[in-house]
Amino acid sequence: MPRQHLFSILLLTVLMAAPALAAPPIDEIISRANNVSYYGGDDGRAEVAMTITDKQGRTRQRLFTILRKDDGQDGGNQLYFVYFKRPSDVRKTTFLVHKHIERDDDRWMYLPSLDLVKRIAASDKRTSFMGSHFFYEDVSGRHMHADHHELLLEDDTYYVIKNTPKDLASVEFTSFTVWIDKKTYLPMRAEYVDRSGTIYRTMEVLGVESIQGYTTVTKSRISDLGTGGNTVTEFRKIKYNLNMDDNLFTERYLRRPPKEARR
Repeated sequence: MPRQHLFSILLLTVLMAAPALAAPPIDEIISRANNVSYYGGDDGRAEVAMTITDKQGRTRQRLFTILRKDDGQDGGNQLYFVYFKRPSDVRKTTFLVHKHIERDDDRWMYLPSLDLVKRIAASDKRTSFMGSHFFYEDVSGRHMHADHHELLLEDDTYYVIKNTPKDLASVEFTSFTVWIDKKTYLPMRAEYVDRSGTIYRTMEVLGVESIQGYTTVTKSRISDLGTGGNTVTEFRKIKYNLNMDDNLFTERYLRRPPKEARR
């Protein structure tokens, strides 16, 4: 038998006998997924087009800019600023988040029609964000330490992880399951289960691009399976590492948004 054929047979035998690579520790999977989803670059800016469809098929539009700045470490504290451009009834509304890892986030909203800055309580984080099917918590992400995590299964494409809240009284779901892409660590789908054991809410990633070397969601959808309504978001003009100043993310800018948000 030719030597190269013998070598090929031996190599194939070794590969077939080798054990499958074990999945990383579940905390590592969750941490990497969190970083890919919310920590691309040191800061970032995007224009977001939101289409809200109700149970009767009627649609409403929202257009806003979102700014984000990190404290310099993966999985650390973050600052978010959202400025609404359209339609006219929400124009100039602003939303500010100071995301804290060790305690509840601080959230404020400025309502121009009332000239009122409103503090959003931690108990309101699971309520509708500006009439959409997204919640306030969805904007900056749920804290990874808020849930217990269990690897349900692993296939060639996904890690499938069940997440059970540590404080059931603070949320409307009993668990949610996430499909995390094994190559990118991007969560591609989530299903939320209510207290009757029914899947009532889903998240789907509909578009992904590599932007400045960062895996980035460019389109996603949240669906309310109970009503049949959904909200689709499209992210445009995405840029990372803009060296934004921390001062842009303070209450003083709620009434007079910075040019980085208005343009």
